[in-house]
Amino acid sequence: MAHVTDKKIRELERRANDIRKSVIEMLLQAGSGHSAGPLGMADIFSALYFHVLNHNPQKPNWKERDRLILSNGHICPVRYAAMAHAGYFPKRELLTLRQFGSRLQGHPERDKLPGLETTSGPLGEGVAQAAGMALAARMNGEGHHVYCITGDGELDEGLCWESFLFIAKECLANLTLIVDRNHIQIDGFTEDITQLDPLGEKFESFGFHVMEIDGHNIEEFIDATNEAKSNYKAPSVIIAHTIPGKGVDFMEGHVEWHGKAPNKHEANAALQKLRTLDGKIEAGHH
Repeated sequence: MAHVTDKKIRELERRANDIRKSVIEMLLQAGSGHSAGPLGMADIFSALYFHVLNHNPQKPNWKERDRLILSNGHICPVRYAAMAHAGYFPKRELLTLRQFGSRLQGHPERDKLPGLETTSGPLGEGVAQAAGMALAARMNGEGHHVYCITGDGELDEGLCWESFLFIAKECLANLTLIVDRNHIQIDGFTEDITQLDPLGEKFESFGFHVMEIDGHNIEEFIDATNEAKSNYKAPSVIIAHTIPGKGVDFMEGHVEWHGKAPNKHEANAALQKLRTLDGKIEAGHH
């Protein structure tokens, strides 16, 4: 993949901020859902849908597409927003989040919305599904890449570690794990609940190629995905350190926003914060 220009990075940052605005609008309309994780992962989803992934919104089932698995399905507002901005469906449909009959449920449902690879809900399952997809692709001689996003709180699930053992044993170099390392989960801070650190060393001991990045630095993330795709000797994991609630100062780093939606006053304040970021992005000072 060619070097990413400063102009392209700025475009991806603008898209990430637009995705964050959509997330706030969706959650306000729904009256429920998760705020912190989706806001924290907006930069990565912008990079994925507008630069990294080999995909076609007009042909969501294109056989040669890269597969993106969202194992921590509760952060799906950011995926829906990125998909709508990329042209998978009209942006106005975002306001149907979590409503009866909507294609945009509180956890993604594969048979409802073209462009979703799996139905997610029970944590850990997506990692195992991604492992199976990567193995099947290799067995079938297919060249697409499998990306799996998982949350750090999700790593409390034993199924994740069984899957990591399998991925490493099979040396699934066509699979890249992306861990949202934001240090919060619904019950509190991750290290107070189950100690994950030293997380990078744990992955290394399993046989993964480990990269730790600033999850809000789009250029770092793109470089890491390039490095992962060029490594044919081992599966890769990108541990992306993110700030939950990124872009909205009164949400940033606060556990209570893990599974809480803003009310009208909070949403208006959040949107105002994000609009001020637009100017900073243009000036290159965000």
